[in-house]
Amino acid sequence: MVSFTDEAVEQFAHDHTKPESDLYVRLRDETYATMRSPQMQVGRIEGRFLKMLVRLTGARRILEIGMFSGYSALMMAEGLPDDGRLITCDVDPKAEAIARRYFNESPDGHKIEIRMGPALDTIKSLSGPIDMVFIDADKTNYSNYYEAVMPLVRPGGLIVADNVLWSGRVLDPKSDDDHAIVAFDKLVQSDPRVENVCLTVRDGMMLAWKRP
Repeated sequence: MVSFTDEAVEQFAHDHTKPESDLYVRLRDETYATMRSPQMQVGRIEGRFLKMLVRLTGARRILEIGMFSGYSALMMAEGLPDDGRLITCDVDPKAEAIARRYFNESPDGHKIEIRMGPALDTIKSLSGPIDMVFIDADKTNYSNYYEAVMPLVRPGGLIVADNVLWSGRVLDPKSDDDHAIVAFDKLVQSDPRVENVCLTVRDGMMLAWKRP
């Protein structure tokens, strides 16, 4: 994954972002020790940013598409009120097993509901309103996820997508995943239903605020 800032500057930003608890450190260490493509896990800066978005939007109901080993779900759950709810989707049973253990250990884990299976099927089973959606799953379905959740997101709600700069490959797309990310970015940019901003946080984050 390409860094979009100088390595020393990136480290400074990391060092000046509130540290994680020991639970997150252990979750990250286990993920890197046991999971394929552990870099898919969000880090301290992105995790704290997601938690901040939850608090700033006053979200009470969140949908996450792409749980992986659970770091981002736990961070967002921390930002929810005690009666808030986060539904997270995944298809990997190994990732699910890790996530469940850490959810059970966390004081915020009771806010999280795991839905295993294709996320598009899960979305069809849900009803709105949803306050915030975080998309971080298979790239070829990004545009499909976006369109599927849009009717469920409340006016003034927020859709956040990860990896939208795709290590810079958006500038010269070659693979199916490359082209899918470029298509998603263009879709959001041209969508009159939202106001959007594309950020260079980590591997790129797209924020799309649904117009009232």
